[in-house]
Parts: sequence; structure tokens; C-alpha cells
Amino acid sequence: MTALHPIIKISSPASVMTAPCIAAIDGGGTKTLLVVLGRDGTVGLVVRSSGSNPFDQSDWQSVLQSLLTQIPATTAALSLGIAGYGETRVLSRKQEDVVRAAFERPFSFTSDVEMACTGAFGGHAGVLLLSGTGSVAWATDGRGGQIKVGGWGGLFGDEGSAFWIGRQALSLLTMLLDGRNQEDLAFLAPFANVMGLPSAPEACGAALLAWYGTLEHPRARVAALARHVSDLAEQGLEPARRLMREAANHLGSHIDAAKRRSSGTSLPWSYAGGTFQSSFLRGVITARHGSPVQPRLPPVGGGLLNAARLAGWNPDDAWIDRTSQALRDAGLTS
Repeated sequence: MTALHPIIKISSPASVMTAPCIAAIDGGGTKTLLVVLGRDGTVGLVVRSSGSNPFDQSDWQSVLQSLLTQIPATTAALSLGIAGYGETRVLSRKQEDVVRAAFERPFSFTSDVEMACTGAFGGHAGVLLLSGTGSVAWATDGRGGQIKVGGWGGLFGDEGSAFWIGRQALSLLTMLLDGRNQEDLAFLAPFANVMGLPSAPEACGAALLAWYGTLEHPRARVAALARHVSDLAEQGLEPARRLMREAANHLGSHIDAAKRRSSGTSLPWSYAGGTFQSSFLRGVITARHGSPVQPRLPPVGGGLLNAARLAGWNPDDAWIDRTSQALRDAGLTS
């Protein structure tokens, strides 16, 4: 099993650890985040760990169990949004059983994208486009109606995701190395450099295979390459810009399908996930679909909103605004 190396941040422990609080866990393919929020609006314990998507992380149960043991005893309610939840009945039951065995108080379980959608629109109607390791769109009418588009995983889909961008970049690199592509040679040296590989084709090919042979979590490592492609695109490298435009077009088609299926052509759209740190990607999608609504809460904030309701706190718009500011102050914006 891969060792876990969480980053723990604790603020105002006296008020959060001994007073009533709520907790939320946001789990994707690359990282899992636990956040505890006090009744007074103070962000308490924050723990970041590795991915917990059961479809591509064999140690997902250990990741989840480790986080659950760190939740304060004064936690009134817990909300979880974990990738893969709801995809199969058997797997979803296993996910619930892990939580039930470690947490005896009320909890709710959704997929990570549904939780992100709740956060982005504060529980109101809209289309949330999530692109991290994977990609998916989630539309809600604000009254309980839900539509999912994409989210098929790396084998069947995830077009426009960080994994897809990294995979396309590696494919382009190999075509450049063996001469199948001679038009995008400007991509070879810069991309090889950010991967820590030599730029000479023969040496680069051997180093690339050595890199591949040592991957313990291929999906996460390939997804991490998307940031480099985005940086190169923003520096003006045309092959990288083309890859990011293709990713944006795929993501845009998720919005189109979600609105079409929900008969909500006027629904606002918003976004979540690490891929959207790319201003180039956001710009291409905005040109096609108009400006996105800024998320009212980050994905884990959607979980805190669910947990607050479950705990009977009756969170209103003012609560959402205060929580949003507290999460921003804590550096929890995505």
C-alpha cells in the first residue's frame, strides 16, 4: 500500500475541536480533502491526502479510514462527496460501510461532482462543469432534479480532463519521437524539459519508457502533466495551445449536452477542478458559452453546506457568504 503523507493544518483548535462543528470530505482521483468547520464559522482541521476514487485507487479505503479517524468527537454531521459514488450499487455500499463503521453520527454521501455543484450554486439551479483528473458535468434544477453528462472514466471518456490532456501530450510526444508527426517539433524540447527528460529523440524515448516503468499511480501522474501543457500554452506554444483548445471544446460539449437534456438553455454554468486553473482553458470555454458564474463555495464547501443542513443549522445566504470567505482565508478555493 502506498504510504499516506497528509498535510495537516489546524487553526483555532480550542474552538473547533471542543465545540460543535461539522465536517466535509471531498475525494477525487488525485487528492482527498477533509475540512472541519466550527459553529462560529471558524475553519479548523484541514487534512489533505491522496486520491480516494475506488475505480483507480486500490487503497481508497485506507485513505478514507485515515481521514475519518481525525474527525473531532464534537462533529454533529459529516458530508462526503467521493468520486465513484453512485456508479455501482455494490461499490457505493462499500463506501458507505467504511464511513458507517467509523462515524456514528449523521452523514450524507454524494458523488464529488454533485457536492461541487451544490457548492458552486449554493443549492440553486445551474450546470457545474468539473474537470480534474476526470471530467463530468452536473446539472441541477435546484429542486432535486439532477442530470449527469460524462464522468465515464479514463477508459471510456474523461475528455478534456487533466488525464486526457496529459495523455494527449504524451501521445504527441511519442509521435514526434518516432517521426509520425513532423509539424509540431516545437513541442518536443519544451515538454521533454518540464518532464525532466532529454530532448534528443533517442535518449528521450528511452527516458520516457523508464519514467513509465516506475509509475505507481499512472492516472494521477499523467493528469499532473496537464499543468505543464497549460503553462506552455499560455507561453504561446502553438501545439500546446491546440491541445488546450481541444480540451476546452470537449468540456464545452458537456455543457451543451447538460443544458439540452435539462431543457435549461438559460441555466448558468460554473466550474470546479484543477484543470480550470488554466486561464487559457477558461478563456476558450467562456468565448463559446459566456462568462461562468463564480462558484459561491468550493467543492468541499458544498459538503459543508450539506452537513450544516444535516446538523440542523439552517444555513442561509449570509452563512454561505461567511463560509466562502472563511474557506478563502484558509486557502481552500478549489
